[in-house]
Amino acid sequence: MVGATQGQGSAVTRYLVTGAGGMLGTDLRAALEGRDATFVARADLDITDPAAVDALVAAQLATGDVVINAAAYTAVDDAESHEDEAHAINAVGAGLVAAAAARSGARVVQISTDYVFDGTATTPYAEGAPRHPMSAYGRTKAEGEERVLAANPDRAYVVRTAWLYGEHGPNFAKTMLRLAAERPTVDVVTDQIGQPTWTRDLAEQIMRLLDSDAPAGIYHGTNGGTASWFDFARLIFELGGYDPESIRPTDSASFVRPAPRPAYSVLGHDAWFGAGIDPLRDWRSALRAAFATKALVPA
Repeated sequence: MVGATQGQGSAVTRYLVTGAGGMLGTDLRAALEGRDATFVARADLDITDPAAVDALVAAQLATGDVVINAAAYTAVDDAESHEDEAHAINAVGAGLVAAAAARSGARVVQISTDYVFDGTATTPYAEGAPRHPMSAYGRTKAEGEERVLAANPDRAYVVRTAWLYGEHGPNFAKTMLRLAAERPTVDVVTDQIGQPTWTRDLAEQIMRLLDSDAPAGIYHGTNGGTASWFDFARLIFELGGYDPESIRPTDSASFVRPAPRPAYSVLGHDAWFGAGIDPLRDWRSALRAAFATKALVPA
């Protein structure tokens, strides 16, 4: 557990970040620099333990404070055969965190996913679109959303995101850079469409959300524009100094996995406009910034 306290008195908002050892959690540390914040990794807190969650939230937070729950079971394929474990963390644990926040009068931010949708849409999913998950991971995250919104309805934000990459931890961008150095060609699918999203941008957007008067509810935290994994890989190669022509197009049938992937994961951003907050920038601009700041090195 890592704490960083700034200032004294009830006027100072305090923040508690669960899942702080992950890719997004690590970028949230930077976004919260200079604020009164406590960061707990999985080893510090089992969010499926009601007593532990209640004790930590009660000790750390009061009315007006914030818990950001970035803790999750994210092994999408493993969840197909370990759904009970995924459910305990993504659904039950998320609900426990939100309920503890509600008892303390605190706000909660629940990080969720595009996998709550089935990927059959042809236009961006609105924040209020019906959930229809196809995978165990998606089912557990969808239930987690429902539990969070029910437990703390007036002070809960569900922030759905997708296709995350960043400086900390393994991700698609780092894998592509590694493969670029190892292989003459790399096959990447063209039939899955989404929004590559930089975790640093997402962390900073979460802080803009919390610093605003935005209403509780669902927000889509993805960079703008659309891309296939093939498009994403080509720009990664280009920015990394490799030949984008060495990326070869293929389809999902060539990469059969235990969990089905949504074919279309583009999320709409109307809730940001409604709250008076600009959505995240285009994914291409974000990826260029990630390279410019040297946030990406091969996995």
